[in-house]
Amino acid sequence: MPILPPGPYTVAPKQTLRLDLASPSDKRGGEREPAEAESTIAVHLDADVYYPVGEGPFPVLLMRQPYGRAIASTVVYAHPTWYASHGYIVVIQDVRGRGTSSGEFDLFRHEANDGYATVQWAAALPQSSGAVGMYGFSYQGMTQLYAAAQKPPALRAIAPAMVGYDLYTDWAYENSALPLQIGLGWAIQIAAETARLEQDEVAYQALHQAGHALPLGDAIPAWPQVLKTYAPDSFFHQWLDHPQPDRYWQELQPDLTNVNLPMLHIGGWYDPYLRGDLRLYQQMVAQNNAPQALWIGPWGHLPWGRRVGAIDFGPEADSPIDRLQIRWFDRFLKGQPAAASPTQPIQLFVMGVNQWQGRDRWPTDPGQPFYLTSTGLAGLRGDDGSLTPDLSQVEHLAQPQDVIVHDPWRPVPSLGGHCGLPSGPFDRAAIDSRTDVLTYTTDSLPEDLTLIGTPTALLYCQADAPSFDLSVVLSEVHTDGRVMNLTQGHCRVDHPNPSDLKPQAVTLPLQPTASTLAAGHRLRLSVAAACFPAYAVNSGTGAGYGDCPQIDHRVITLTVAHGAHYPSCIQLPRDERATGDR
Repeated sequence: MPILPPGPYTVAPKQTLRLDLASPSDKRGGEREPAEAESTIAVHLDADVYYPVGEGPFPVLLMRQPYGRAIASTVVYAHPTWYASHGYIVVIQDVRGRGTSSGEFDLFRHEANDGYATVQWAAALPQSSGAVGMYGFSYQGMTQLYAAAQKPPALRAIAPAMVGYDLYTDWAYENSALPLQIGLGWAIQIAAETARLEQDEVAYQALHQAGHALPLGDAIPAWPQVLKTYAPDSFFHQWLDHPQPDRYWQELQPDLTNVNLPMLHIGGWYDPYLRGDLRLYQQMVAQNNAPQALWIGPWGHLPWGRRVGAIDFGPEADSPIDRLQIRWFDRFLKGQPAAASPTQPIQLFVMGVNQWQGRDRWPTDPGQPFYLTSTGLAGLRGDDGSLTPDLSQVEHLAQPQDVIVHDPWRPVPSLGGHCGLPSGPFDRAAIDSRTDVLTYTTDSLPEDLTLIGTPTALLYCQADAPSFDLSVVLSEVHTDGRVMNLTQGHCRVDHPNPSDLKPQAVTLPLQPTASTLAAGHRLRLSVAAACFPAYAVNSGTGAGYGDCPQIDHRVITLTVAHGAHYPSCIQLPRDERATGDR
C-alpha cells in the first residue's frame, strides 16, 4: 500500500455516479456484460462522489442514507469535502427508492444486498485503493451493519453510530412500550419525503404540517388519520401490528454472527438507540479479535455538541467524532500506525465532571440497591418518599405502599430524557410536584457519587387494569431546587389476572448513564404510569397501541409496594475501573 501525503488535499468538484444493479437481489450489481445489463437492469443507485486532487490511490469512505444525499448527515458530521481533504474518496449514496435512486424504498429490506453491491462498486472506482470503510449514524449506521453482514471483501472497517441494532428491542419498542414521539415523527418524515419525490403537494403539505406538530389529538394517536390517508403502507403500521418480537422482526435483523471487522461504536447518553450501541459492541467484543472501540458522549440523537437540553457540558462535549473517525480509518484503510489516542477501548463522557474517561470494559456490576420508603404520601409531599441504602430502615413502616391514579385525560407529560423531544436533561421539579408522580429522594450526599453503567429498578406493583405502563426517572436534586433528569426507563406491564391482590415484581433497566453527582446534592427516583408523548399512553384495556381509541382509555389505579416484604429499590451501578480486558 503506497504511503500517501498526509494532506490536506484540495478537493475536486463532486461527481454524481450511478451504480446499476442487475437485479434487485444481485450482490454483484454492475458486473454483467453491457448488452445483458441493459435488458435486465431493474434499479440504479445514485451517489455524490468527492475526490481529493492527487494521484492516489485513495481508500473510500461510504455513507448510504435515505434523506437525500446532499444532506450527507451534516447534522452531526463534517461535510464530505472535509473527509476528502484528508485523502479519501467519499461516496454519499441515496439508498434504493430515495433521492434520485430508483426502485421502491422498503425500510431496511434491501440494504444488505444493495450495501454489498455498493461496497464492491466503490472499491473499483478510478483511483480507489480497493479498501472501503463506512460511516454514518441512525439509519446510515444500520446500512453499515446490513452491508457488513454480507461480508463484502473490500469492506475493511466501519463506524456505526447510534444504531438500534435489535430493531424490535432497541429501535421500535422499549421494554414492550411504544416510543411514540420519535417513532411517529420519523414515520411522518419518511412519508413526507416519499410524497416529495412523487411531487404530491397535497400529501406533502399535510405530512409536513403533521411532522412539525404531531397529531396527538387523533382518536388513536399512534395511528393518526394523516398517516392512514397519505401513507397507508407506512412501516409504522407494520410496527403497530407486531408489538412482540415475532418473525417480522427476525427477518429484518442483520446477522453479524460471523462478522469480524474493526468497528468504532458511537453513542449518546440521551440517544434513544444507546441500548443498541451497547448490544452491538458487547457482541462484537465477545465474538471478534478485530479491534472494537466505544465512545459515548452526553448527546441526544442530534446534534452532538456541548449544550444538551438545559445543560452546557463544556468544551470537551463538543464532538470529537470527525477527527476520531479519520484516525480510525487511517489505521485500517491506509495502514498507518495508530495515532496517539486513548489506550482504553471505551471512552465515556462523565457528566457532572464533564470530561472523557477511559474504561477497559463496560461495567456490569449491578451496584448498590437504594430502597423505597414512605408513609404512603410519596405522591403528595416531596419530603415523604425516601431512598435509603439501609433495608432495616423500612421494616417498621405501618403503610408500606403508595397509590397513584393515572388519568388518561391528563397523563404525566414527558420532558427530555432519551425519548422525549427535545432530548436531554431539564428541570422536572414541576412534574415531580404532580400527585400522580411518586418521588423518593436520598439525604444530601456526603461526598461525590459517580454512577457509570445501567441503573435497574425493581418495583413491586399492582394495578386494577389488565395492562399498565411504568415510567421511572432518576434525577439529581440540586441545592437550588432544580431536579435535573439523569436517566430514565419505561416499560409496559401486561398481566393476566388484574384481580390478584399480590403485587408483582417488575424489573426495569434504565438508560445507561455516566454521571458524577456533587456532594450536597440528592438523588431522586420518580415513578409514574405515563410519560406522554415520549411514549404512547397505555389504554389500560390490554389492547395494542394502535387498537384502542382514546375514548376507551381507562383510569388506572397503580400501587407501588415497598418495605421488608416487597423491597422495591433502584440498583445504582458502581464506578468500575477494571483492567486487563479488551
